[in-house]
Amino acid sequence: MIIDAKLTKEIASIVGEDNCSTSVADLYTYGFDSSIHHHTPDMVVRPKATSEVSRLVKLASREGIPIVPRGGGTGLCGSAVPIMGGMVMDLTRMNLIKEIRLNDLYCVVQAGVVYDRLNEALAPHKFFFPPSPGSGEACTIGGMVATNASGMRAVKYGATRDYVLGLEVVLADGSVIHVGTNTIKNSSGYQLERFFVGSEGTLGIITEVTLKVAPKPKKAAMVLAAFDRLEDAGSCVSNLISIPLIPSATELMDDICIRAVNKAVKAGLPEVQAVCMIEVDGDPEIVAKELKVVEDVARKSGASTVQISDDSKQMARWTNARKSVMSALSRLGDDLVSVSLADDMAVPISRIPEAVVAFHRIADENHVIVGTYGHAADGNLHTKMLLNPCSEDSWKRGERAVGQIFDAVIQLGGTVTGEHGVGMSKAPYMKKERPDAWGTMLLLKQAMDPKNILNPGKMMQWEGGIIRDLRYPCRDLISK
Repeated sequence: MIIDAKLTKEIASIVGEDNCSTSVADLYTYGFDSSIHHHTPDMVVRPKATSEVSRLVKLASREGIPIVPRGGGTGLCGSAVPIMGGMVMDLTRMNLIKEIRLNDLYCVVQAGVVYDRLNEALAPHKFFFPPSPGSGEACTIGGMVATNASGMRAVKYGATRDYVLGLEVVLADGSVIHVGTNTIKNSSGYQLERFFVGSEGTLGIITEVTLKVAPKPKKAAMVLAAFDRLEDAGSCVSNLISIPLIPSATELMDDICIRAVNKAVKAGLPEVQAVCMIEVDGDPEIVAKELKVVEDVARKSGASTVQISDDSKQMARWTNARKSVMSALSRLGDDLVSVSLADDMAVPISRIPEAVVAFHRIADENHVIVGTYGHAADGNLHTKMLLNPCSEDSWKRGERAVGQIFDAVIQLGGTVTGEHGVGMSKAPYMKKERPDAWGTMLLLKQAMDPKNILNPGKMMQWEGGIIRDLRYPCRDLISK
């Protein structure tokens, strides 16, 4: 459906002329998120209120216009790429923190509130919203709910879904529903608030979220353990969990990632096969005891060196080194860039050593460079592949490696996406992981969105391979 002048005028009457655009620059910009994909929409709209979202969806339903909701554009799987054109709905103007009720352990925010801004508002009260995505300075709460985002502290504090108490959602016909409650406990019928978590805009557009909040820990400290064998680093993680000790975070980086961040940001990390950054938090006396346990487990697991710090600046330096992996990898080779292929998977914690060794073997067999890192204590690993984006052969080898990596993950009892969502980049592998479930997902999609206007073509609707609609300037050189 082409959005003509008449429809443009009607849309402008809903959001204002300044908040809808068909300019070439805007359409190009909103054609991609942080994934490898790009497709140009027909229009960008920026609503300010749920009532405007509702009217826009009713118009889209009437005219058969695809709608792709978008937050901060930080997604790595193409969830916000308008693969069928239509209307990209930027929700970042809906950025009000409407209510903070600490005596009831919840807050109410609009979908466009940025993660870091919410925690800045909660910090003076000594509370926080614990999931800690690496894109926290830009990602929005609505996007986090839509993808069930988490981060480095999920092993102790859980993912976004564990904090969603209620939602306001605009459905495919433009009607507005409220699901969930303002209470910590809720046994009132179907848990529809959970139904929309991870739906990536395919079932409804999330406009408001009621979130549970948690008290901030009084103290945190970190251990940086260096390992001369990659599998020993993986074993350290599972050994620690079996103590039992649940760290607040455990980040693993292999030698490729270490070399990249040392080169790009002068991180000063030990030049070894792998490092683990293990954080513990809580009351000071608990932190002191757990630090000793972590150090002991790391050494018994084969650590060559162990550094300990409770200095916030030093801990921030280590954490920032880990967060710089994705950008740093693109500076490791002259004609190579870091691409989001097979970049987010999770395996049972005890299978981490097997997983990281398998990833390196698969990379070697396919003659590609793969950096492995991630939130190892909850089994969530990330890989970033280095490819020449203008080489068809490079992409083919990369795609073959991706399939083998995900095959290995599934064989280990894991999932192809731990926190980034499915979108486009994971879609064929999600179907392979869940052969008896994706058909049911499709039926639910058809029931909720019979005209198929809400983020169409994603997840279980995706067909074909993933090396298509690429964002790179030389994308036309690559076979579809």
